[in-house]
Amino acid sequence: MTPPFERVALIGLGLIAGSISLSARRLANPPRFSGFARRAETRDTARRIGLIDRVDDSLAEAVADADLVILCVPVGSMADVAEAMRPHLKPGTIVSDVGSVKADVSGAVAPQLPPGGVLVPAHPLAGTEHSGPESGFATLYDGRFCVLTPVPGTPPEAVARLRQFWEELGATVEEMEPEHHDLVLAVTSHAPHLIAYTMVGVADDLRRVTNSEVIKYSAAGFRDFTRIAASDPTMWRDVFLNNKEATLEILGRFTEELFALQRAIRVGDGDLLFDYFTRTRAIRRGILEAGQDVDAPDFGRTVARNAGLKS
Repeated sequence: MTPPFERVALIGLGLIAGSISLSARRLANPPRFSGFARRAETRDTARRIGLIDRVDDSLAEAVADADLVILCVPVGSMADVAEAMRPHLKPGTIVSDVGSVKADVSGAVAPQLPPGGVLVPAHPLAGTEHSGPESGFATLYDGRFCVLTPVPGTPPEAVARLRQFWEELGATVEEMEPEHHDLVLAVTSHAPHLIAYTMVGVADDLRRVTNSEVIKYSAAGFRDFTRIAASDPTMWRDVFLNNKEATLEILGRFTEELFALQRAIRVGDGDLLFDYFTRTRAIRRGILEAGQDVDAPDFGRTVARNAGLKS
């Protein structure tokens, strides 16, 4: 099969970009990767570990000969990066991204592309709480979903090429409308992250009263909250600011459910609690059956990490 792209530019050289490059090395005929990161320290680290074929010291150099440019930067920065690279893209270059917000970001990035430029937004649903060039690994996308959110009028050939690219990295590719993607992710990722940040913040306040017992005696549930809350703060700040409506809608529904459970506890309604927990338990079984996590000791952390799942 003919490779979909010969030269790929990765803008931002952290976990996602590094894992793209490392995963592609398993291919018989991988593309050549150039890349750029804003911080010199990040570029130096990427060079030292041989993360990609060529690390450039300017955005212009990185994108100049690329067939595909992937924006691996926080969603709040994507429009500015697209505007800066616009004069340096060759005709016909496909621009994509890896952000977890699609509607607002696509609307901001598309106008920055030059005539003939094609935007095919993408979101690989994979990652860890770690960041930086040294956090990537080759199996991150194996068995994971990658959602493409092309807008009406996007050339089918461009979508097909990007689909092939992600499938060769091990992902299962699906297409979705940008607005629907953002609502789904508000449920499965954005609101849970905000809840985790909130719970850890409450625990931090309590820890000051309990002389560090919260840290010393953390049970598994709280430890998982702290793992989620350790995610990159810049990325998550931008996610919430750019997916405001969907996140607020889901948080409103969450608040209603929380009040219902609060009342059940107050009045001793054990039947409601039991039925509710039974119903939500089925969601976990569905995730396991879909292959998006593993049922193993220690919540599957070790096995999931080795399998490229978000651990």
